[in-house]
Amino acid sequence: MKTDIEIARAARLSPIVEIAAKLGIPEEALSLYGRHIAKVDPERFDGVRRPTGKLVLVTAISPTPAGEGKTTTTVGLGDGLTRLGRRAAIALREPSLGPCFGMKGGAAGGGMAQVAPMEAINLHFTGDFHAIGAANNLLSAMLDNHLYWGNELGIDLRRIFWRRALDMNDRGLREIVSSLGGVSNGFPREDGFDITVASEVMAVFCLAIDLADLERRLGAIVVAQTRDKSPVTAADLKAAGAMTVLLRDAFAPNLVQTLEGTPAFVHGGPFANIAHGCNSLIATRTALDLADIVVTEAGFGADLGAEKFFDIKCRQGGLTPSAVVLVATVRALKMHGGAERRDLGREDLGALGRGFANLDRHLANLKRFGLPIVVAVNRFETDTAAELAAVVAHCRAHGVEAHGCDHWAEGGAGAIDLAEAVARTVDLPRSGSHFRTLYADEVSLVDKIRTIAQDIYGAGTVEFAPRAKELLAEWQAVGHGHLPVCMAKTQYSFSTDPAKLGAPEGHRVAVREVRLSAGAGFIVAICGDVMTMPGLPRHPAAEQIRIGEDGFTVGLF
Repeated sequence: MKTDIEIARAARLSPIVEIAAKLGIPEEALSLYGRHIAKVDPERFDGVRRPTGKLVLVTAISPTPAGEGKTTTTVGLGDGLTRLGRRAAIALREPSLGPCFGMKGGAAGGGMAQVAPMEAINLHFTGDFHAIGAANNLLSAMLDNHLYWGNELGIDLRRIFWRRALDMNDRGLREIVSSLGGVSNGFPREDGFDITVASEVMAVFCLAIDLADLERRLGAIVVAQTRDKSPVTAADLKAAGAMTVLLRDAFAPNLVQTLEGTPAFVHGGPFANIAHGCNSLIATRTALDLADIVVTEAGFGADLGAEKFFDIKCRQGGLTPSAVVLVATVRALKMHGGAERRDLGREDLGALGRGFANLDRHLANLKRFGLPIVVAVNRFETDTAAELAAVVAHCRAHGVEAHGCDHWAEGGAGAIDLAEAVARTVDLPRSGSHFRTLYADEVSLVDKIRTIAQDIYGAGTVEFAPRAKELLAEWQAVGHGHLPVCMAKTQYSFSTDPAKLGAPEGHRVAVREVRLSAGAGFIVAICGDVMTMPGLPRHPAAEQIRIGEDGFTVGLF
């Protein structure tokens, strides 16, 4: 059986100008990166805009090592809709180098349901992440430079919040001391790095609607406080303009294609366990202006990615999704039901039935947002007919349509039933009309955190570290109380303990730290042991990645 990268290399891709033409994008609106990648300038095709398309979110049950397949399902669904004659496009996040060289491997889909060119997308692509890291670290450099040259703003060195960024897993950089080496190197202080996808610059990049909004949001980033606790922003450091210049070219959405030629916008990439987990708003809006149906995804399980998609991205971007696709697999459900990974290839209706608790919690959570749901059962070759039938019947008993999918093996043809169900759903006159967010703007920051933890995670209690509680009260008092909350926690469980699979209830959610992302427009609540700079596993994927004798990369996936 061919690997994903072998399948991608064997594919015959269309020139990107032809893919753009499917959406009515003129060639003069494209900046070409070779034959198969382009940046799109949304300001240069006003004449071809169409009525806003229907937006479909793909999310999933809680992830397990057994695999769920949100990206492959997003791609397969997009290709299935195209096969039905619908003017479809997909919108995905860009992969981070950290997971690609860590434990996850590539993030461009898999099998016959991929976006391409796979190697370029998984590696440097169009340089967007490098630009975001550079903008982040320019702000760091200007902050330290300001301190060196007299600290005119009166920044309190004990109250500096801004951290540097690197798009690689490196636990050794989580907490550091900078500016060592003497007077000429500045004032030594505690510092640290986040992975680029957790940077506020990434969040700003993905939520800004145009370059003016991008510069405004960058300027609003709070980097530190003075001794009287007054905020010091990137605008105060006169950094926002230069940061915007670094991001200008990156800010244009990237256009690529699926293996079947469906247009795909791949742009931005915040993680969903430590950031808001959605591709850029400008890419989503561009796709909606040009396609009848746009399929997008939000990272990790629905408790993380979907909640943030609804409560942060849709709230800030004025988006009204029409439907949700919840991806599940028999294998993952059996793991949530207590089956060992080595036993997942054997039929086990008992473990599957126990695993339905995880599926049911996600279905109940998604129903809180008022949208119709379709379940995609992403098939593996070891799934038995009885297991698949049990999942479909269980969903039907809960009033939800479910369809088995074979897009990994068959591409769009393997997702036709799912595509037909989604098309029927979004074509309903009132699809999406009951969409609502989980909480109102005026709810306090503390109560927003409690609402997510108790209503979505099933927590019994929420505990705040003293400093976290103090900061939330401070931000509430100075006018940030209307902001939504971005929860940072493990993706593997509804709780903050990654070992608690299924649907744990009554657990404790400990908020150990909070961060103000004033430019992005949300508050980050860091829970449990989650890290904003991941580490590499004992045997990282990088150990197997190399250039083969034929000159091609091997081991990337």
